[in-house]
Amino acid sequence: MSKVDGATLMARSLKQHGVDYMFGIVGFPVQEVAAAAQRAGITYIGMRNEQSASYAAQAAGYLTGRPGACLTVSGPGVVHGLAGLANAQQNCWPMVMIGGASPTYQNGMGGFQEERQVQIASPFCKFAHAIEHTHRIPFYVELAVRQSIYGRPGACYLDLPDDIIKGEVDEAKVQQAATVREPPRAQAMPEEVQRALDVLGSAERPLVIVGKGMAWSRAEEEVRAFVERTQLPFLASPMGKGVLDDDHPLSVGAARSHTLKEADVIFLMGARLNWIMHFGLPPRFNRNVRIVQLDIAAEAIGNNVPAEVALVGDGRAVLGQINRALDDRQWFYPKDTPWRAAIAEKAAENARAIAPMINDESAPTNYYRALRDIRAWAPRDAVIIGEGANTMDIGRTQLPNAAPRLRLDAGSYGTMGIGMGFAIAAAVVHPDRPIISVTGDSALGFSGMEIETACRYRLPVKIVVLNNGGIGGGIAEFPKDGPLPPRVLTIGARYDLMMEAFGGKGFYIEDPAQLRGALDAAMAYDGPALVNVRLHHEAGRKPQQFGWLTT
Repeated sequence: MSKVDGATLMARSLKQHGVDYMFGIVGFPVQEVAAAAQRAGITYIGMRNEQSASYAAQAAGYLTGRPGACLTVSGPGVVHGLAGLANAQQNCWPMVMIGGASPTYQNGMGGFQEERQVQIASPFCKFAHAIEHTHRIPFYVELAVRQSIYGRPGACYLDLPDDIIKGEVDEAKVQQAATVREPPRAQAMPEEVQRALDVLGSAERPLVIVGKGMAWSRAEEEVRAFVERTQLPFLASPMGKGVLDDDHPLSVGAARSHTLKEADVIFLMGARLNWIMHFGLPPRFNRNVRIVQLDIAAEAIGNNVPAEVALVGDGRAVLGQINRALDDRQWFYPKDTPWRAAIAEKAAENARAIAPMINDESAPTNYYRALRDIRAWAPRDAVIIGEGANTMDIGRTQLPNAAPRLRLDAGSYGTMGIGMGFAIAAAVVHPDRPIISVTGDSALGFSGMEIETACRYRLPVKIVVLNNGGIGGGIAEFPKDGPLPPRVLTIGARYDLMMEAFGGKGFYIEDPAQLRGALDAAMAYDGPALVNVRLHHEAGRKPQQFGWLTT
């Protein structure tokens, strides 16, 4: 009777359930797992840091609909990967983290890198468990994959001890598991669907907020049908961008603050009223706003602001219900209303406010002028990764998305360091698309060694660094005496030379007139390229009416 070892069982089980990508760092005791994954047909990408590996795994999960796998060594390797586990859980993205562990027969003895890994992983994920017998590996893999994509997606952790990896069992004794099917698509209660349309029909100043939950559920066609049928104005959340084209005439992204503050009825569609949406509270929202909320998790209904109508279910399924219900209603929001006129006026006012910065040709340049060229250069089918405070926030307004799941950024957890992991995952999952990472210099510092990973695998990622020499802002020159301000980084740091050192192509730009040429050359280069754009150290956003965490 043939035997099989734990590493092979783990790889075979992951592949069975549609896990096609694994990101990690090999060492004790997981070397055999990575090799087995490659033999099973899983694409393995060796990263330089477990944090980046875990960020890459979750991005692959979001992009494909099946969890990406993150492989870490024991002890400190698991601890390093917890940042990504937590980010995936908060962002509602599926991943399975597999942590090597010291042998079970050394538990409590102070084994090499022995740690309470299941215990420390548990607060950061949906499901965490140690695999205690080699023959039960398929059982636990099925459970982790299913937990990661069913209901609200999230992170799962499996602890894989050394003796379980190396252990051999008879094939006949393996506890096989059925393949995890696509998640069931739950529908809302029919009476709630009718109530939702009643409330929306009563609105004077309606607004639809499209969140990344709609992107995850692949509901773009249903959302488009609903918005174009009803003619309701919509606002995309940061990673809801592209579910509907940002350039759609019903998009109110150019007047975001005004529409949030003045809307009297909001259809919250796969989005959450967390800090990104200012908790749904005054002064950023109307004190008397009425909420129609669509969410896959019943426990999320009414968070921070009570929901007048609760649509609990899968985004695609529920929007399908609503669209069918509209067949019995000859209703749409009129084109000529004071609400539409006010939105258009505010959008024009905002455009006038940033026009001087967009058209400023002075050097060093500012965010808006740099993003003008990046916007014109970026193909409409590109995956855009945004990272860094001002770089990401301004980039959300200036870099549009035309299709869903093409925008990746710090997300609900506000995590810095995601950029290179996300870019590498996007390049692996979408080899046919341009991959563009627009990052601040501070943000790049969290994961900059992954430039070597991109070069090693010849991944044609294009990185644009908006470099102001600081965290939020730098200084014109270093002081001759006294301490450096805490926010300051190296002035004019040559990140382009890092790319060159690892075998990619680098460009350094101080004059904005040279930027478009460098961007074109970077895109034409057959491999990874980095364009390092020197910004004025005081470059920033246009003046804001409210502080970013105003409640």
